[in-house]
This record gives sequence, C-alpha cells and structure tokens, in this order.
Amino acid sequence: MNRSGTLLAFNLLFLISVTFPAQPSRAAEPSPTPDLVFLLIGQSNMAGRASLADSDSKPLPNVMLLDNRNRWVPATNPLNRFASDRKKLSMQRVGPGDGFARRLIQALPGKTIGLIVNARGGSSINAWAKGQPLYDNTIKRVQVIPNISLAAIIWHQGESDREDPKYHDKLAQLIKNLRADVAKPKVPFIAGEIYGKGHVNDVFHRLPAKIPHTGFATSKNLTVFDNVHFDRKSQQILGARYADVYLRLSGQKPR
Repeated sequence: MNRSGTLLAFNLLFLISVTFPAQPSRAAEPSPTPDLVFLLIGQSNMAGRASLADSDSKPLPNVMLLDNRNRWVPATNPLNRFASDRKKLSMQRVGPGDGFARRLIQALPGKTIGLIVNARGGSSINAWAKGQPLYDNTIKRVQVIPNISLAAIIWHQGESDREDPKYHDKLAQLIKNLRADVAKPKVPFIAGEIYGKGHVNDVFHRLPAKIPHTGFATSKNLTVFDNVHFDRKSQQILGARYADVYLRLSGQKPR
C-alpha cells in the first residue's frame, strides 16, 4: 500500500473509533449470596429417592441452590442434581432438603436460604473420610464460595453402615474434619436417623451428649416404600424435623 493509501486507511480507522467508541467490558454479575447457607450430605436418602411431583419444577420461594458452576440459582428438585459425585440424574428425586428449606422459610420470614447438596447413594461413612474423593470434592464446593459461613451441616447416612461398631469414632472424626475445613469449629452438625433399628441410630441418639453443637432428627413414625428409602411425605416431615433441630441449636426464634 502506498503512502496515500495508508493515510486514508488510518483516517478511516480514526473516524470509526470516534463515531463508534469501544464499549467498556462488563464483569459478570455475581449471584446474590443467601442469608443462611447449609451443607446437606450423606447417601441415598439425602440424595432423595422419593417420587417427584409436577410441582417440583417450580422454584422453592427464597431458596437458592449451588449449581455445578458455583453459582446460586433458584432451588428446584431434585436438589442433588449438581452433586459432584452423584449417581445418574434419573435417580435423584426428593430428599429431606425440600422439607428442610420449606420449614426454614416459614420459620424465618425475610431470610433467603442457600443449599449445597452433595450426596451419593450407597456411600459408606468410609467414603466420607478426609482424603477420599467424596469428602474432598464436597469441601471444594464449600471453599470455592467467597465469604461463606455455613449455618449448619445436615447429615443423613448410615444405611450402608447400620451395625458398624466403629461408627461413632468415624462420625466424630468426620465432624472434626468438616468443622476444621469449613473454618467454623462450632458449626451445628445434625444427623438424621435411618429407618428401622440399627447401631447407627444409637450413635445419633448419644451424639448431643458426646459432641458439642450437635443434634439429631428422629425418624419415628416415618414410612418407606422399599424398606430403606423414605417416601415423599416422610421426607418432608424428616426435613422439617432437621430444620426444627437447627432452629433450637442456633437459638433462632421461629414464627
């Protein structure tokens, strides 16, 4: 290109830049952080195996769910769909998280609830030991969120370890690890009874007397559809019981 052509091209570029100035780039808008954030972990009853209803496609009011891109999105069932180590999506249905969140938004009007649900069906408590993928991936999901302070950890597991004589020691270590890794040594830890009898339920009953800031939700009078998994109505009741234990442990005054 000769000198006159170069000058013409420069003038055209200058004219374009003046007429259509570059727009400043915009950073992605961060999703709002919920007022209270809860970690829900365990095996299949926490993941949810109770039947889905048509209404489950509607978001729970004032409830957010952490997705697999670390964003807070409106919470809809199945709540375990973004779990890092879940089984296939078709197996994820309704767990206690639904009734838990509904009870909290009823008891604490004006609060937004955030749920981090990271359960895997069939997982033994051994899979939740520090250093195992299930535990480590769960902690990563919590730690990636800036300025997070968990309100409580909700645990429903034990069907795979019903008669494990060392369950208490393993659970105590899990609680210690979780509290250290979420940097909150007094975060409430609430376990839920499994269906029927079992040594693990005895462990849950004794938990508040042995470890501070812990509690348990009873499965009394709840029903199952396959000898293991709570049906939809019972999951709702169990979730509300978890919420009531949290409200008591945290000193909240429900309305």
